[in-house]
Amino acid sequence: MARIELRQVGISLRGEGRDASVFRMEGLDLEIPDGKTLAVLGPSGCGKSTLLRIIAGLMRPDSGSVLFDGVDVSALKPGERKIGMVFQNYALYPNYDARDNVLSYFMFRKKTPELEAEKAEKYRRTAELLGVEIEHLMDRMPKGLSGGERQRVAVARCITRDPGLFLLDEPFSNLDQKLRERYRVQLRVLLRQFNITTVYVTHDQAEALIIADLVAVMNSGRIEQLGTAQEIYDEPKSVFAADFINFAPELPSINLMDGALASAELARYTIGARPENIVVGRIEGRPGLSGRVADLRPLPMRKGAIVCLRASGAELFLKVEDPSGIAQGSPLEVSFARCQLFDKDSGLKVRTIG
Repeated sequence: MARIELRQVGISLRGEGRDASVFRMEGLDLEIPDGKTLAVLGPSGCGKSTLLRIIAGLMRPDSGSVLFDGVDVSALKPGERKIGMVFQNYALYPNYDARDNVLSYFMFRKKTPELEAEKAEKYRRTAELLGVEIEHLMDRMPKGLSGGERQRVAVARCITRDPGLFLLDEPFSNLDQKLRERYRVQLRVLLRQFNITTVYVTHDQAEALIIADLVAVMNSGRIEQLGTAQEIYDEPKSVFAADFINFAPELPSINLMDGALASAELARYTIGARPENIVVGRIEGRPGLSGRVADLRPLPMRKGAIVCLRASGAELFLKVEDPSGIAQGSPLEVSFARCQLFDKDSGLKVRTIG
């Protein structure tokens, strides 16, 4: 296991072409505890893969330091960091079968009886951990493996290295949805079994929620918020973080509106209210507003309906358990049982109501 720290890390990267923009990461701090899995989420171009490459040693930062268990490894090459990486394309050796790919760590070392014994033991342990999911693939070439099978071989290759740190960059992006759902659950079990510190880059929130202990939300080269997914959802530090984590894809993550719509006292804030925290009717001491039902959409196979409420040009979405008495075009008054107040200029949270 390893505790990973990034201290004041900075890097500037220019894209390709004459008009390419410059990506900057400045003063980034991050700590990943021993044995925990961190999922890095964020929009395309926010720096997720750059962060992973800096930790791996594939990129050297312009400033700051990378520490493994308190030791600065910024100058160490990737091969000296005792890491296991699974890339988006799995990066298997095309001319070697799956068995040799799994044991590639030993291929380029001087053969000795001790090394052969270690190799046999590592293979036995890896096959035991992955079971029938891996054994029947060993004599096949990478071109004859499906995306899910190549992913398993790449994970097995990592295991034989006995890494102190797993780094995974979109490992399921080439799989269809059904396979993704299956393999991410298997990977979660595997990571729990190893108790190895893991950094997992993904754009898939559902994947992050299943696999990760902690989530880092990235935005334009910085960590917007770090915590459990539930912590970020319940207590977002900014509009960006609040809007990014979504537990119910059929609804917006959060309803954002000008505070002046609720009351004059809240005019200097942006109000953020989760759909499940908006209730029909008035609650004393809680902000709310009145509008008309723009849309009413029943939830097939589930109880309740989704209501779209339009008020002074703003649209709010909420879920109601009993839609009887609510009709499209009818007036409706709602209250925010719980909401966040964000500063209009900085987008940072000021306080929570409720």
